[in-house]
Amino acid sequence: MVKWRYAVILDAGSSGTRVYVYRWLDSARARQSASPKELKSLPEIKTKKHWTKKIQPGISTFADKPSRVGPDHLDKLLKHALDVIPEPDVKDTPFFLLATAGMRLLSDADRDRILSEVCSYVKSHSNFLVPDCGIHIQVIPGATEGLYGWIAANYLLDSFDGDTDAHESGHHTYGFLDMGGASAQIAFVPSEAEARKHANDLTLLRLRNLDGSIQEYKVFVTSWLEFGVREARRRYVEALQKSAGGPKTKEIPDPCLPDGLRTSLDGKPVSSESRETQLFGTGRFDECLELTYPLLDKDAPCPDEPCLLHGIHVPAIDFNVNHFVGISEYWHTTYEIFEMGYKDKAYDFNTYQERVNQFCSQDWSAIEKGISEHRWGSKVDEDKAMEVCFKASWIINMLHSGIGIPRVGLDSVKASTQNGTKEVLEHGKEKGYLSTFQAVNEIDSTEVSWTLGKAVLYASSLIPVGENDLPVGFGSNQPGVPPDFQYPSIRGPTIIKETDFETWREALFGGESPRRIPGLLLFLLIVVIMAFYLCGRNRRGRIYHKLQSFFGHKGSRFSRGLGGKLLGLRLNSPAYERVMEEGGLDLGEMSGSSESDRGDSLDYDSSKSPSKRSSLFNGSNTPTLKFELDNGSGSSIGLGISNIHDRQGMVLRNDSREHLVPAVASGSRSRAGSPTRMYRKSPVLAPMDGEQ
Repeated sequence: MVKWRYAVILDAGSSGTRVYVYRWLDSARARQSASPKELKSLPEIKTKKHWTKKIQPGISTFADKPSRVGPDHLDKLLKHALDVIPEPDVKDTPFFLLATAGMRLLSDADRDRILSEVCSYVKSHSNFLVPDCGIHIQVIPGATEGLYGWIAANYLLDSFDGDTDAHESGHHTYGFLDMGGASAQIAFVPSEAEARKHANDLTLLRLRNLDGSIQEYKVFVTSWLEFGVREARRRYVEALQKSAGGPKTKEIPDPCLPDGLRTSLDGKPVSSESRETQLFGTGRFDECLELTYPLLDKDAPCPDEPCLLHGIHVPAIDFNVNHFVGISEYWHTTYEIFEMGYKDKAYDFNTYQERVNQFCSQDWSAIEKGISEHRWGSKVDEDKAMEVCFKASWIINMLHSGIGIPRVGLDSVKASTQNGTKEVLEHGKEKGYLSTFQAVNEIDSTEVSWTLGKAVLYASSLIPVGENDLPVGFGSNQPGVPPDFQYPSIRGPTIIKETDFETWREALFGGESPRRIPGLLLFLLIVVIMAFYLCGRNRRGRIYHKLQSFFGHKGSRFSRGLGGKLLGLRLNSPAYERVMEEGGLDLGEMSGSSESDRGDSLDYDSSKSPSKRSSLFNGSNTPTLKFELDNGSGSSIGLGISNIHDRQGMVLRNDSREHLVPAVASGSRSRAGSPTRMYRKSPVLAPMDGEQ
């Protein structure tokens, strides 16, 4: 029985592709040692840091050379995954490449060409499980990416392990925020009042516990394309250039760059003598905040109230109920520089903005010196330092002016009629997520990545259930299985019927029970007995004689007692093999039958005329019959013995010539010496004409 299950998931982002390998116990094994609480929990997914690998750039850069995406990009990631997963498990390990915002910005034709090349390369260079490229290799919508991230964050925060009935408000999950290079996502479960008001805007998510019971959540998820830091920066530079007089202007002041730093429009350092259009930093962070605020597009028309950004509908957020965690750029921009160099790690709006002001107002030469001294940690290089002031202003505007998260120390949280705040705080107290917003990178040493959410969903779908149970996945907020329901993989493996055989197999081969060895021996004994009775009467007779010679002479207690009964033989009679009774069947009665009607296993002299075939079973004309061992034949009956039927459906007896003589007799082949044979019937043959 399989012990571990694996999944390989590639996050094909705008700036690079990262491979993740996840592992969990097979559900049958996990249930053997699970406590009652664990049986009501989702599968335990594990990963390790060295199981992850990232390469750059993103696959979207292969739009003009799609044939190179395999050898130049995927090859290293496939080899890394194959080094992690044991070779026997590869064929059962699903492979997913899920592309995000970078690929969303390409044309449909460019996307299709790249994905087609990815599918072909993975199938030809690995044995990973890819039953449907349309599901396993695709560009996922931003809402799906946000939902996977919401699953991952709440899974690591143990939000799915609690008893929902224990929370008076029924609310015990965290909100989720993600920001990459091209897009930003938000996912949360609204308060009960908002959920009723905006039921049609919610996504139904269904997960399955180890014991087969389900967990369902109604989550609001949305995504803002072009609201990631790279795309926001592009829009910001375009606005700067336009306000400065257009493309003819060669020098443009940029308050989001440290004082004294000069870059090209795409952010590369340049000298003052360069003739290309360049940005020169002024180090005015307050002005930077003002210039990035319009990028939120909060004044866009809102056809479905309420909206947050860019006219996109979002239900009202009750921050007394919804506490958020943020990953990716929310983490990198708040932690790598503005917390690494300080003892106090807690997020506080006043403290954070003060540190950003202090950093960005420095002269660029002072920042370069701090980088060389590793003042902000070894991960901070010049490229990150050049970008961080813009990123910080964008993060602050997104969090507080865009989404509306209260500025700790300045804004008060609006009173709520929901009483879920205490439960949420108690639930996350040990992990320290007490603030309305907390940037995270890892929880319990596991990276918070949306790919983990995909792995949780897939592992949950493999848990055996009844045939009529609802499947794992997500779709529109409708009962049952809505038309747009998304399965974790192909639909087939999601429903597995657990049989009694599976229970026996686990009892015999799994677990640490002291009865495991006796059970295994009993199982082997049953297999031997079954094989013994299936081997045929003749072979059983030969086995008996061997046992007889081993235990004693023919009249011993063994031969008279248990041995004879088990073998089903008449042991007081001469040991004859099966013979064909005279007059049993006259082939001449099958008028007009061809040789093919009699079956390929019948071998006779083809020179005989049809008129003589009626006596083939008499005297010296007894035919030679063959047992064909081709079990693939349509006339085979299990052990390779071919059936021969006449046109009325009668079964012909076709024992071979060598079995027509007594096993212990010699000399004449007379049939008169068979005193007990008579008309013993085979249990697998239909009665012949004349038999009763």
